[in-house]
Amino acid sequence: MASTLVQEIPPPSLDATAEQPPLFDGTTRLYTAYICPYAHRAWIIRNYKGLQHKIKLVPLDLRNRPDWYKEKVYPTNKVPSLEHNGKVIGESLDLLKYIDSNFEGPSLLPDDPAKREFAEELLSYSETFNGAIINSFKGDTAKEACAQFDYLENALGKFDGPFLLGEISQVDIAYIPFVERFHIFLSEALKIDVTEGRPKLVAWMEEFNKIDAYKQTKVDPELVVEIYKMVFLS
Repeated sequence: MASTLVQEIPPPSLDATAEQPPLFDGTTRLYTAYICPYAHRAWIIRNYKGLQHKIKLVPLDLRNRPDWYKEKVYPTNKVPSLEHNGKVIGESLDLLKYIDSNFEGPSLLPDDPAKREFAEELLSYSETFNGAIINSFKGDTAKEACAQFDYLENALGKFDGPFLLGEISQVDIAYIPFVERFHIFLSEALKIDVTEGRPKLVAWMEEFNKIDAYKQTKVDPELVVEIYKMVFLS
């Protein structure tokens, strides 16, 4: 089981006025942003594996991010990125695998070949899932977004257990930050309840909400609605 004992006060986000932390001084740093679902993936797996003392959070203010991040740390200027062993790597799905493979803590990928194959299928589909729902905000949201949640509901029925591979895995962590935000936004802004008629989705979300490593990372619902309205409905 993952550690549930580490309680952490997330540090404040660094803006354009903030000084750069030392680079490659032996500290492992996760550059993140609290509102970003891609960065949220890496934060959750860090916590679930009990790495709060091994990987330091460096949150950035994406609306006023420091110049040094692009110039000296990660030229793509995106989050998340991980400073580790004298290099900086990014891309959220790659970081899920990297953190799982290169740090201590419970493994989040099963040995079963059938589950590994399904894991790769679901990870590959995750961007299609996210993109289709975002695109639906300008179209027939009820039809298009709900088709994606039907896909997730069906996927949750493939193996016994509340998670996508039965037990919690990288795959669940890849999807939950987006589902969390979509659920909030669709419910509050568009009055669409994606959990209606999807009992496996409900059970999956309930199981996540029992996990301290995830609960400590949950985003402010009001902020989600505010930003998503501004970005997708304006």
